[in-house]
Amino acid sequence: MQKIGFIGASGLMGHGMAKNLLAKGHPLALTVHRNRERVADLLAAGATLADSPAELARGAQIVFLCVTGTPQVEAAVTGPAGLLEGAVPGLLIVDCSTSEPESTNRLRERCAAQGVSFVDAPLARTPVEAEAGRLNVMIGADAATLAALTPVLKCFAENVIHVGGPGAGHVIKLLNNFIAQAICTATAEAFAVAQRAGCEPRKLVELVSAGMVNSGIFQAMAKSLDGDLAGLKFELDYARKDIRYYTHLAESLNVPTVVGEAVHQSLALASALGHGHKYVPSLVEAQEQLTGARLVPR
Repeated sequence: MQKIGFIGASGLMGHGMAKNLLAKGHPLALTVHRNRERVADLLAAGATLADSPAELARGAQIVFLCVTGTPQVEAAVTGPAGLLEGAVPGLLIVDCSTSEPESTNRLRERCAAQGVSFVDAPLARTPVEAEAGRLNVMIGADAATLAALTPVLKCFAENVIHVGGPGAGHVIKLLNNFIAQAICTATAEAFAVAQRAGCEPRKLVELVSAGMVNSGIFQAMAKSLDGDLAGLKFELDYARKDIRYYTHLAESLNVPTVVGEAVHQSLALASALGHGHKYVPSLVEAQEQLTGARLVPR
């Protein structure tokens, strides 16, 4: 069993990951950023608390990060009392957050200078699968690191997908989220146009459900027509952040992002209209405000 540290166990995804690591017998220590109540069950199950990331690093062989994004990752690794202050050579830091690839590459080099490995292993699926130990993990790593880490990842992941060398995990994650949010944005807009044109949006759902355009993301958005705005439990502002990271990546490669910018602005507009802390299906509510359509039963 590996001695594991965890930063972000109070989050929707992190809690399930930490719970399953404990259940599989790994000694687990964690830091708590704000609310200890969210990890009370983990502490009752045997997890211990560390006062800082540096302290966490001193007692761990592997440290998982599952936080909001790049600023939080950088602070946890290189900030005051960060992981690198307490790290010893051989420590493995695994970033399961959705982070900017450029930052990931810088952090990997900074860690390597101290004999520490930094691996990108972001996640797919939802908090439901996190609690059930059935996440998808896309890992960017060399073969040796992949072999060493896979048994630990399998504690909370159904599928561990090796997407390439170091850094590839965060690139593939951003591409995955871009496609997902493009579907969400297009669906919300299509519902509004259908209703304003005098058509029943549920008939669009019926058609799409019977053909190749159908997807789990589309079905999650379709639940909004029945008043369920939690079919996709992903905060809209987090989605906006992820698409911003995607457009930054594409811009750095001199790749035009016509669709990416449109998706980003759709999310930014919905956030500006007051839906940022809701889940992504509230894009439908934003379309109601913009177009006068009536879509979500109240």
